[in-house]
Order: sequence, then C-alpha cells, then structure tokens
Amino acid sequence: MRFILLLLVFPAFAQSQDIAAKAQSFITLLNNEQRGKAILNFDSDERYNFHFIPKNNRKGIALKELNAQQRTAAFNMLKSCLSDKTADKVSAIIQLENVLKVLENQPAGSDYRDPGKYFLTIFGTPRTGTVWGWRFEGHHISFNFSASDKKLLSGTPSFLGSNPAIVNDGPQTGKQVLKEETEKGFALLNALSKEELEKALTGDTAPGDIITGASRKAMIENPDGIRYSELSAGNKQLLMQLLELYIHRYTKLFADEMLAEIKKAGLDNLRFAWAGFTQPGKGKAYYYRIQGPTIIIEYDNSQNNANHIHTVVRDLKNDFGGDMLLQHYKAAH
Repeated sequence: MRFILLLLVFPAFAQSQDIAAKAQSFITLLNNEQRGKAILNFDSDERYNFHFIPKNNRKGIALKELNAQQRTAAFNMLKSCLSDKTADKVSAIIQLENVLKVLENQPAGSDYRDPGKYFLTIFGTPRTGTVWGWRFEGHHISFNFSASDKKLLSGTPSFLGSNPAIVNDGPQTGKQVLKEETEKGFALLNALSKEELEKALTGDTAPGDIITGASRKAMIENPDGIRYSELSAGNKQLLMQLLELYIHRYTKLFADEMLAEIKKAGLDNLRFAWAGFTQPGKGKAYYYRIQGPTIIIEYDNSQNNANHIHTVVRDLKNDFGGDMLLQHYKAAH
C-alpha cells in the first residue's frame, strides 16, 4: 500500500501549464518495457476507449508497476492539470477500493479491488511543437487530457465516482468524497420556487446511471429542465456555483478558459434538470444535470441503494481534444 501513503503526503507541486515537461520527467524514469506499455500514438483508437468501471484489460502502465519515484512523477503530471482539491478527491476515491474490498468480502488473493490498478497512458510525444495527450483511469476515475506544445487544450471526458457515497462502517466511517457535489446540487434544488421547481423536475424516477455513459460522443437530445434565464437572481448564482464546482476540478487557468467558452455560448442557454427524490436518504435515488451548447455535467446517485455516485463532465466541442486537434496531428505527420 506504499503508493496510497504517497498519495496522502505528496507535496503541493507548483501548478504550471508546462505539462509537457512534467510528462517528459515521468517518461525518463521509465525503463524500455514500461515505456512500451505507457506510450501509444496520438491517433490510436485507444485514446477514445473511455470508461470508469473495474477492468482487467486497460492499456497503459498501472500504479502498482511503478516505483515510488515514478509514482511521484505520475502524480506530478496529474497535479499539473487538476486543482489541489480534485487531486485530494482522486486520492480518496482510490482508497475507497480498500473499503469495497472489505464490503464485498473479496478473497485475499483477488485483485478486483486492487488500488494499484489505476493506469497512466501517454498518447504521442509530449514536447514543444507536438500534439499529444494522456489519460489517468481506473475504477471511478477517468481524466482524458489533450495538449498542444506545453498548453492543456482539453480535459474531458472527466469522471469521478464514489462507492460508497457515504462510508457507513469501518475506519473511514463518515467519509463522503463527493460531498460538495451532493450538497450544492441540493442547495440549488431546495432554493427553487414552486414555479421554478416544476420546470426543473423532469421525472419521479432517477436514471440508473449517467445518461451519456461511456459513449465516444456525448449526446442528450432535446434537453429539458429549467433555463438559466428562468431562474431568480439568487438561484442563478447557485447554479453558477454548482457549475463552477465541476469546471474548477482543473487548474484555475484552464478552468477559467473553459468557463469563458460556456459564457460565450450563452448562460441563458444553460438548463438545470433534476429527476428522482428531492430529499437525500437511504434508498432515495436522485439525478441532476447541467446542459448547455458546449457542456454536459451529470450527477447520478441511484445504485447500491442510492449510496453510489457517478459524476461526469463532457465538453461537447473538445472531448478527447476535439476533431480539429486530431486533424492538426494528422496534417503534421
């Protein structure tokens, strides 16, 4: 469990847009066999193989295959793209695999809930003048980054989940990794007027999972819910606070640019939708979504007796770097 301890104590590295340098620092620490696992072509179909379930056949190099120095460099890469708070959530979600191992009575030799089975994959060559990307993925975590030169251009699809949503037993009793996402969602819902609530509610039953799933192209046709323009001034602020919670999973500079794109597309085009129970509680499944011309954010808590959260951010223009970035890569080659 050494890498879990490392996650808890690694220092707050200076945040930088020079993610290429951090990726190169990681690569130089790998031996040839490890590089063969970790590095794929940017135009590989594997770059679109996004998922967030436990899998045995993920590409890339697993945390458990790295030594302490290599793992430090791997998380240095992650810290260059994410906020400190999000990095803490990543660490906590990985630790929940140990909780699930006990709850599910996994055999001692089973690696199904192995917290070392989180994989890092680099697509292309991270250096000045190149288009490249990288992914960090495992159960309930998936961040897909695309970059040009030293600059981060895309950070989606991005997924964070938590099972249990609230730990009810053992040393981590009370832990609630995605507490903010839950509380801010309910804060907005409970602030809505009767008329606003009627527009926001889209059904009495929550879907069994996020609607976009692990699709290559995120799509929810005919979006419903209440428009931003239909909210009171105070509730507009609450919706923006909820939106910014998800956007600021990334470093501030990148998050600010992403938020500017959403505003450019028109805040009045944003919709907030809720389905299922309107109060939290055991067995009370609920779901909410923010959707606009450039963004879909989903939160679902319906599985495991409504104690299992899935959240996702999909940039409708720039998922996996967008088609334009891939065309630029192909033209350069």
